[in-house]
Amino acid sequence: MSWDFSTDPEFQEKLDWIQQFCEERVEPLHHIFPHAVRLPDPTVRAYVRDLQQEVKDQGLWALFLDEELGGPGFGQLKLGLVNEILGRYPAAPQLFGAAAPDTGNMEMLAAHGTEEQKKRWLEPLLNQEMFSAYSMTEPQGGSDPNLFKTTAVRDGDEWVINGEKWFTSAGRLADLLFVMCTNGMFVVPRETAGVEIKPEPRNHNHIIYRDVRVPADHLLGPENGAHVLAQRRLGGGRIHHAMRTIAQCKLAFDMMCERALSRHSHGSVISEHQMVQEKIADSYAKLRMLRLFVLETAWKIDQTSAQDARTDIAAVKFTMARVLREISFDALQIHGSLGTTDLTPLQDMYAGAPTMGLADGADEVHKATVARRILRDYLPHDGHFPREFLPYKKEQAWEKMKPIFDVNPELAEAAERWKKYREKRRR
Repeated sequence: MSWDFSTDPEFQEKLDWIQQFCEERVEPLHHIFPHAVRLPDPTVRAYVRDLQQEVKDQGLWALFLDEELGGPGFGQLKLGLVNEILGRYPAAPQLFGAAAPDTGNMEMLAAHGTEEQKKRWLEPLLNQEMFSAYSMTEPQGGSDPNLFKTTAVRDGDEWVINGEKWFTSAGRLADLLFVMCTNGMFVVPRETAGVEIKPEPRNHNHIIYRDVRVPADHLLGPENGAHVLAQRRLGGGRIHHAMRTIAQCKLAFDMMCERALSRHSHGSVISEHQMVQEKIADSYAKLRMLRLFVLETAWKIDQTSAQDARTDIAAVKFTMARVLREISFDALQIHGSLGTTDLTPLQDMYAGAPTMGLADGADEVHKATVARRILRDYLPHDGHFPREFLPYKKEQAWEKMKPIFDVNPELAEAAERWKKYREKRRR
């Protein structure tokens, strides 16, 4: 099996362009016009469109879509390397047409929508003329679909939706809500009668669907097919999240190292203090291990499928939240009182780590999934002692070596001598 950690030169040029574009154009825009993509000011919108056209001219727009779905078809590994850059700059995903939750919703539409649905919803979403949200989790059941209660009932040429959804990210800003019901996935315009968005939480919305009527053609994919659509949506998306999380970890790490070389305490620069050195060394190892793990998982998806790489995808999901929490905390500590303020990104990173541990399902659920799937490849041992019990291994070794001893008496005699020698030493 061949293995190569290099990036082909042509794609590296794309990565270099993305890096430079984000540093020189995207980051300044974010600090002057936060949420520029959604601002109604026509002058700002025109400037954003100019930047996005540069992205499109590079063939880097809507990278998450496979080639057969109308995208560039980079695959998860290349997409991961791109997101490792985008994740460092808050405005970058939207300026590249690759921001969640729209990405997953567009992928579902591209893969399972009718031609009419694609024309009506996918094209405006791709052009950012519309924005969407994913309405899946529920107050009583979290992200466990077996506990969902939101249902859609057919009434003539309409579906009537009733239920309650919790933590619909950016729901109040969305034009379209992709609502996961017990019997299907439905596209619901936010302004539809019966859609009630609670004032809190403000960013991850609590939504009541009370006798919400949508036309029959607002069912996305087959009836009772919501689970299949959701799995397609979430598999690759977790790799995107992971690589963007790595970008945040790298930002925190860079800040940690810079601070360690810049501050003095107790007569020396703090980089000479062993506790600071320990934080830097541990953070470096965690970051490198997570990055390689995520990229290998992305490579596995490209070679097989998200379903075949499900164990690693789940392991990546809960590992990235832990590493983000630990590295951002260490960086915050090294910055001292400054790290506790909102004058650096560190406080947001550390505060966001618990959300990362719950988004797309609680980490504990993914850990249980990983353990169950791993244990399928193992069998219990017989008797009181494990297979690696050394007396067993020695007995098996003599059995395996017997044919060799039969044709090589001198080797057999040497084995007997060593056996007697060891037995004598144990007395």
